[in-house]
Amino acid sequence: MEKLLDFACELACEAGRLIVEEQHQAGSGREFKQGRELVTQADLKADRLICERIGRELPEHLILSEESSPDLANVHLQPQPVWIVDPIDGTVNFAHGHRQSAVSIAWAKDGHIELGAVYNPFTDEMFSALRGHGANLNGKTIGVSNEHELSRALIATGFPYQKTGLKPLIRRLDAVLHNCADIRRLGSAALDICWLACGRLDGYYETLSLWDFAAAGLIAREAGATYGHFSELPKDAHPEFHNEDILITTPALFEPLKRVLSEA
Repeated sequence: MEKLLDFACELACEAGRLIVEEQHQAGSGREFKQGRELVTQADLKADRLICERIGRELPEHLILSEESSPDLANVHLQPQPVWIVDPIDGTVNFAHGHRQSAVSIAWAKDGHIELGAVYNPFTDEMFSALRGHGANLNGKTIGVSNEHELSRALIATGFPYQKTGLKPLIRRLDAVLHNCADIRRLGSAALDICWLACGRLDGYYETLSLWDFAAAGLIAREAGATYGHFSELPKDAHPEFHNEDILITTPALFEPLKRVLSEA
């Protein structure tokens, strides 16, 4: 497992170097999926780099990737190991020259996410974890904050490309602002969750895609965060892989924040 994590970190670093180089090149191409979701040439190049390396070195493994293979269903039921890849989490940040973007790589087997690596090449921060072995930032052990008062908590979230159905999101945002110290919208779900894991944030909630949170969710759990959902799980949903209404907090804040979001 440690060798697989080393492989994931190596891949994330290699892809990270590529996207930094791409950002430095003026006029890097942009496209829009479904007319609204931004994707750059850097996304596609990083995706190709990661997937080709996995395919060459571990051809028996499956890949779920946002850009090249987003349709692999029921990851937790697959008989083969699955790599879960987001070549650039925070593409809008990347395309606008912001530094809050990351490569996210997770590996799942037998219904569990076993390892994760999230690398921000613009700050040279590598978050990583093995299930059952704690979480690290650049090789040093990290843990969540000890915040236990919701009124002092710093909470992060994000918003979808699709602008229909914003009313419940705005209600939740209003409730969080009234009950917590402040809110952040930083533009990379993977890094938001990793920032929670190392104590820079106290809570996070959002509906995501699996590649956004697979690696970071494991890192947060291994750092001591309470991980779950603020709405009832559908029947037969797997709690590690279910993507809707995710809630991750320091242990003392989970139930209070869940109550705030549920009531909103």
